[in-house]
Amino acid sequence: DAMVGVFDRDHIVEAVQGSAPVREAPDGPPYWIAANALAAAKARGMATTGLTVNGQDAKGVGYFESDASRMRLTPRHYAYLRMSEGCNQNCAFCTIPSIRGKMRSKPLDAIVREARELVLDGAFELLLIGQDTTSYGDDIGIGMRDDGTGGLPDLLRSLSDTVQEASGKGWIRLMYAYPTKFDDRIIDAFVELTQSGHLTPYLDIPLQHASDDMLRAMRRNVTSDVQEDLIERLRERVPGMAIRTTFITGFPGETEEDHEDLLAFIERMQFDAMGVFEYSPEDGTVAGRLDRDPDLHVDAETKRRRHDELMALQQEIAFEQAEFLASHFDGRDPATGMQFDVLIDRPAEDGLAQGRAYFQAPDIDSVTSVQSRQRLVPGELVRCVITEADGYDLVARPVDEVGRLSLPIR
Repeated sequence: DAMVGVFDRDHIVEAVQGSAPVREAPDGPPYWIAANALAAAKARGMATTGLTVNGQDAKGVGYFESDASRMRLTPRHYAYLRMSEGCNQNCAFCTIPSIRGKMRSKPLDAIVREARELVLDGAFELLLIGQDTTSYGDDIGIGMRDDGTGGLPDLLRSLSDTVQEASGKGWIRLMYAYPTKFDDRIIDAFVELTQSGHLTPYLDIPLQHASDDMLRAMRRNVTSDVQEDLIERLRERVPGMAIRTTFITGFPGETEEDHEDLLAFIERMQFDAMGVFEYSPEDGTVAGRLDRDPDLHVDAETKRRRHDELMALQQEIAFEQAEFLASHFDGRDPATGMQFDVLIDRPAEDGLAQGRAYFQAPDIDSVTSVQSRQRLVPGELVRCVITEADGYDLVARPVDEVGRLSLPIR
């Protein structure tokens, strides 16, 4: 749907072969990819919004269909909310700018409108996505200002207000942040909205590496010290801050010293969740050309070893974190234990319902299994006490079943 629009899937073969005609869409540039989706959406009476780069007329790089009429593939109680499409970063390994184009931020009022519709339709959790969510609004003249208004902070505040007005409860989760522009203006918004709003103290921020040589080679426009300082400031200022990241191993030119730098960084940062990808060359990228140099290419065996070493370290960290959360519970004193609100994703099987606390995003993070005498249903928010650790995962029981009154929840 990123290429031809959800209304033109029958024409994918034509698009790939180049035999489909260019279609001039009303108010839009004659790009086949964007115009087909726009024309089809307008023909069906759907709201569409034209977007331009830096507000310059006739310089459009694409058009958004409203996502309001999309077919949701997630359970009803959570939904992904697209903030933007495309990316203005220039990472050496990435093909997104060439496939999806320059960044195109969705207008704030359109995002708010879709958020309200999703919440009213039963979504408790909204996951904000885009190729670079940190830079929201820069391309349409509503980016962050020096006083902390505009851009991502304004969007987060508007969405928190919308959730409060629509239902009075819910989670907002920020995904795919980029470290370069993630400064105190955004952290200020996190401090405010995790305490008095609906933003979860959780951040998905792919860092990709921690060796300065690798960060330069990857064209990340950031240093390891800046990344470390950002993580530390987030944790210092935002109570309970959970941070998820991803790294690439085996990037062309990566040395054992670079690998050791990354291991040391992970050990210091103690991430709440982490993924590692073995580098795979993509045609048309700077990194793809570098990988053809035998002096820079990292062989498959070395990539796999480094991947396994990184994940073994993260497994140790994650297991220790899970054990720490469970260690506060004493079965002889039901009033003990760490409490969290758990959003139920799956009904009970063998006496265990599956859910997530705020520090667990769907599909990519660990889960919390809930032992309950009640019939828990997807979308239900249950105050629980952590009773056990099971590797990466947690086991919990509803507070009101272990002799302690349930506490108020947002």
